[in-house]
Amino acid sequence: MATMDIHEQTLNEFEDKMKKSITVLESELRTVRAGRANPHVLDPITVPYYGVPTPLQQIANIQVPEAKMLMITPWDASMLKEIERAVQASDLGINPINDGRCLRLVFPAMTEERRRDLTREVSKKGEDAKVSIRNIRREANDHFKALLRDKEVSEDVSFSLGEEMQEITDSYIKKIDDEIERKTKEIMEI
Repeated sequence: MATMDIHEQTLNEFEDKMKKSITVLESELRTVRAGRANPHVLDPITVPYYGVPTPLQQIANIQVPEAKMLMITPWDASMLKEIERAVQASDLGINPINDGRCLRLVFPAMTEERRRDLTREVSKKGEDAKVSIRNIRREANDHFKALLRDKEVSEDVSFSLGEEMQEITDSYIKKIDDEIERKTKEIMEI
C-alpha cells in the first residue's frame, strides 16, 4: 500500500506543476486588455522608485472610477512624472492624462482589428500553456517508464499511472480551453 501512496504523491507532484502552468496562464490573461478598464493591465509596469524598479501597484493607488477609465494616484506626489513616463513607455498604447494629483487612463473603444489581434495573442498564450502541460505529461511518462525499467513497478502499474496522468492532462487542457474561450468572449464583447 505504501507504494501506491508514493505513486499518488508522484502524480500529485506532476499535477501541481500543471496547476502552476494554469496559474501563469491566468495571470497572463489578466494583463490582456479587454473592452473595459482592468487594473491588471498595469501589472507588468514598473517605475524607477529611488533607483529601484518597483511595481506600479506598490507606489500608487489604482482605481476604476468608470468602465473605460483607470485612475492612478501615487502615494508620493513627486512620483507622478515617473509613473506617467512608465505608462507611456508601456505597450498599452494609451496616453495618460495628468491633472497634477493623479493620472487618468482613458481606454478607447477597441477596433475590430485590435480585438482580433488580442484574440490571436490570447490563443497563442493558451497554446503555450498547453505545450507546457504536455511537456509535464511527457516528463511524468518518462518517469513512469524509468520506474518500469528499474523494475520498481510492474508493467500494469506503469500503464495505469500513464492513464491517470493522461486523464489529469486532459482535464487541464480543458481548463485552458475554457479560459481561452472565456477571455476571447470578453474581448469580442462590445
